[in-house]
Amino acid sequence: MASAASSLTIASSFSEPRTQIHSSKRSNLPLQYSIPLNKAVTRSRTRRLGLVVSSVSAPNVELRTGPDDLISTLLSKVANSDGGVTLSPEQHKEVAQVAGELQKYCVKEPVKNPLIFGDWEVVYCSRPTSPGGGYRSVIGRLFFKTKEMVQAIDAPDIVRNRVSINAFGFLDGDVSLTGKLKALDSEWVQVIFEPPEIKVGSLEFKYGFESEVKLRITYVDEKLRLGLGSKGSLFVFRRRQ
Repeated sequence: MASAASSLTIASSFSEPRTQIHSSKRSNLPLQYSIPLNKAVTRSRTRRLGLVVSSVSAPNVELRTGPDDLISTLLSKVANSDGGVTLSPEQHKEVAQVAGELQKYCVKEPVKNPLIFGDWEVVYCSRPTSPGGGYRSVIGRLFFKTKEMVQAIDAPDIVRNRVSINAFGFLDGDVSLTGKLKALDSEWVQVIFEPPEIKVGSLEFKYGFESEVKLRITYVDEKLRLGLGSKGSLFVFRRRQ
């Protein structure tokens, strides 16, 4: 619409000129004559001008020039989403698309890279129940509010997952897992976790059984780590300061 309006505005400035003829002799001829331009020429000129104006009006395209820009875009898309819970299906697709672009910049053999070690905050997961289990399910979220989700990877092979929760609006607690990390190849790792441990107030106990997960590291640097679970879950980890 903006291009069309610009074309009409410019075209209107090329209105048909009028030539005035003045004579000292009285005559029955009108003193003002209109000399029209060739309409085909006017239309052609208008079309050409319209093309020039429309070429200036470009869509607003989000430019991404490298991993830093992609990381900023990714973090902005998952911000304030409760780890991805509140995002729509279309927004999940956008996150996956940016993550796919970012993994093109991944270092070779990320499993062997020391950047994987450290404390990481889980800021997004495409499946809400993947981190935190039933506490993050639709029903679980009615009673347990997630405060934070953290994964610590300590050299050489210890993984600690912790989900901090608030139960029933007045009890703070933690659900934690401790596991052993094993490299399967240059990108995939396997972690075998001990039974989960829960702490709520002064109450502390273990329950359940051992569990096993496999994760592919698709990107890692000083700020961010991406992981893809064996069942297709996408994880976004941000390094804690």
